[in-house]
Amino acid sequence: MMGGVRRDVSPAADSSAKDHFLATNPASASELAGEPDAAAGGGEPLPFRLGVVGAVLPIVVFLGGTAWLGFSGAPDERGLWPVLIAAMGTGLLFAKQPSEYAAAFVRGMARPIVMLMVLAWLLAGVLSVLLRESGLVHSLVQVGGALGVSGGGFVLLVLLISALFATATGTSLGTILICTPLLYPAAGLLEAKPLAVIGAVLAGATFGDNVSPVSDTTIASASSQDAPIGGVVRSRLRYALPAAAVAAVVLAALGGTDVAAATDPGGRIAGGAHPANLSGDWIALPMLLAPLAAFAMLWRGKGLVESLFAGVAVATAVALAVGLVGPADLLHVDATAYRATGLVLDGMESAVGIVVFTLLLMGVVSPLEEAGVLRRLARRRHRPDGGGRQAARRAELRIFGLTSMAVLLTTHSVVAILAVGDLVKETGRRAGIDRFRRANLLDTTVCTYPFLLPFFIPTILASSATGSGEPFGIARVSALEAGLANAYSWALLVVVLLAVATGWGRRAPSLSSSP
Repeated sequence: MMGGVRRDVSPAADSSAKDHFLATNPASASELAGEPDAAAGGGEPLPFRLGVVGAVLPIVVFLGGTAWLGFSGAPDERGLWPVLIAAMGTGLLFAKQPSEYAAAFVRGMARPIVMLMVLAWLLAGVLSVLLRESGLVHSLVQVGGALGVSGGGFVLLVLLISALFATATGTSLGTILICTPLLYPAAGLLEAKPLAVIGAVLAGATFGDNVSPVSDTTIASASSQDAPIGGVVRSRLRYALPAAAVAAVVLAALGGTDVAAATDPGGRIAGGAHPANLSGDWIALPMLLAPLAAFAMLWRGKGLVESLFAGVAVATAVALAVGLVGPADLLHVDATAYRATGLVLDGMESAVGIVVFTLLLMGVVSPLEEAGVLRRLARRRHRPDGGGRQAARRAELRIFGLTSMAVLLTTHSVVAILAVGDLVKETGRRAGIDRFRRANLLDTTVCTYPFLLPFFIPTILASSATGSGEPFGIARVSALEAGLANAYSWALLVVVLLAVATGWGRRAPSLSSSP
């Protein structure tokens, strides 16, 4: 989800891809190797009053508060800060050693993967502002109008672009960060529903995360079940493509609108831009080199931070060279007010909401892991179900349920896969479920909830990114609304449940290639 790895997915390259994944995800490496990890609860479990119930209560407070705010129409991710502080306070109250709980909270915030996300949010904020202020959205509207793309057709184009980007790079978060500021602001003037546009971005990002051979969830699910990545990707298409087809039909059918961006009596939309300017200026098209530079870096297997930095550097150079912005626009020191202003600072400040949310969320989740809740879940043993199709169905329902519980508790797809991977392998083997089916059940399950529910980073990030439309009169979308509009994840959830219930895609035990 966070970054790409090598694109070679032949059997000979599987180990290289896994090695790269483990090298860039040290916490995951210790889990896969079965080694204790202090940050994940490998030492003495963090003690809580009421045991597991006390350890889970902070997550319950967070989920309850998020649901309340979501249904109340919370404006942005900043509204979740007090909820996360309340969750932390709950943990301090129920922890037998509050100081140890606080230390675990800080360890969660300080993880390398969290710092990676923080840097990515900041750089993406700068890139978004540079693309917006250069007038690229104006030029894209002009291109869309010239090609006759509007309404549901534009939504379908957004889905295609996002899916191709995410599949090629393996990063759903990078797709949201780069595609949303480019495509969402054009919704109003191209007569597309803004909610459908962000739904299409999320759907494409989810599809890529689900099927890309360089996605971290693909690598983690295949590795945990000892399955070759190439075979896993090929077998996964039978579930992903039907869901993608349904998503495309739904989003295209519901994406059109007769309502354009709101204008004032002078014909100017919010933010001061005039529709004639938005639809008649091609000069900013060279700014497309910036997201293309980021895409090229990700395609070559570079990390998300360096790829976004390359995009910022190219955007800055092109904007200055073409004359779209001046040096003083980028950074200006106001000596009389004792402050600095400019587009770079505006972009970084726009990311503060999601940055603080990410830090606090990872802090809340960390003590849960150190309490050993996930390890207890993974070590549970069930009596054998016997044989036959009924046993396989019960085993697959158990796999789906365990994976669902893990991802809901950790709010992190890869951590959830690794937490229950061994149990999934054992449960599946006993029921004659082959390794490809097991890996697909893991991956397809974790590619649903994080892209649907309003307390996961992808939906929160998508909501935050829709702020790029406000200067163009396009309202922000809440995390709850963004998740509801993600037709692909909803369709994928239905496909997974139907596959388990009917046995579609399940191979007979006698033909299984499970090790």
